Amino acid sequence: MVPVWVRGKESLHIKTGNGGWKSVKMLSLGNSEGTGGKDLTAEILMVNTFDEFKKLSENQVKGKIVFFNFEWRHDYVEPFKAYGEAGIYRRSAASEVAKKSGKAAIIRSLSSAFDDEPHTGSLRYEDNVVKVPAAAIGNHSADELAKLLKSQKVTAKLNSNCGMKADKLSYSVIGEITGKKDNSVIIAAGHLDSWDVGEGAHDDGSGIVQSIEVLRTFKRLGIQNNHTIRVICYANEENGVKGGYKYLEEVKKSGEKHLFAIESDAGGFSPRGIAMDMPQDKINQIKAWSNLFLPYGIYDFEKRHSGVDIGPLKQIGVPLAGLFPDPQRYFDIHHTHEDTLDKVNRRELLMGATVLTQLVYMIDKNW
Repeated sequence: MVPVWVRGKESLHIKTGNGGWKSVKMLSLGNSEGTGGKDLTAEILMVNTFDEFKKLSENQVKGKIVFFNFEWRHDYVEPFKAYGEAGIYRRSAASEVAKKSGKAAIIRSLSSAFDDEPHTGSLRYEDNVVKVPAAAIGNHSADELAKLLKSQKVTAKLNSNCGMKADKLSYSVIGEITGKKDNSVIIAAGHLDSWDVGEGAHDDGSGIVQSIEVLRTFKRLGIQNNHTIRVICYANEENGVKGGYKYLEEVKKSGEKHLFAIESDAGGFSPRGIAMDMPQDKINQIKAWSNLFLPYGIYDFEKRHSGVDIGPLKQIGVPLAGLFPDPQRYFDIHHTHEDTLDKVNRRELLMGATVLTQLVYMIDKNW
């Protein structure tokens, strides 16, 4: 059973002084409560960080719409680090505002792009805290709003019809080639769900294609795999990880041995590395194969987060890894209308599939 969130019609307008209402491009955050189709109108209060917000009293926040203008850190070489820092605003702003009796939260999008495309993504409401609406705006709109707020009062009018519906039954999709030596399992994975506003081509259509390519390549080349190679197209990564936890539950029941799991969920750009979350001896073994991956541009073999869907398998000690593509363009389009098939380069996508397949092959023959 997976949570169901529906967006519906939505809008955001702002005005200053006696001026007229101006429309601002926006997206409600995933899992946000809406305004019930009614206008929610209030003065905007801007802060740049949670540290600033914590210093405000409840009286200062009460009845206002709080705008969190936390800017993406472009000084990081690694965009995932910037995403990690900014992510707390998407996840937690709504509940923090509600604790001080604010009416709603607006965040600057988690975006590396110099455009006005708003980015959605899931928020988390805290238990026993009033659920207030939350929305994201693009970088240009955030800059313009911040400039206005430095010199005058600004009023916002938010209208949204989003909200949670009853849970529904969903499915992960699994295919495999049975092992010739034993039934120990090697997993290659991606996730089927995507946010509603785009096509989910990079997040995570590319990971689904690359994982399926592992099986297709083994069959096409007639490779006899020692262990069972299983592709899992997980359900519900974006707002609950229900597919990942359900798979763990089934593995615990069956006692099925798992040798290794790798996920592709960081876009279909040129592969640059393998992220590894496993004991050091396993990391060293994969690093010993690095020269075999160098022709494909793979140089980064580091211990880091592997993937959300396969993450639950860490509870039973499965060595985890993630395909690590070039990350510099990913957060330009992540969770936006712009995540469409035309943004995926076929050669880059297939290079990633090649690397994924080669690593699965090496694990199958050596573990």
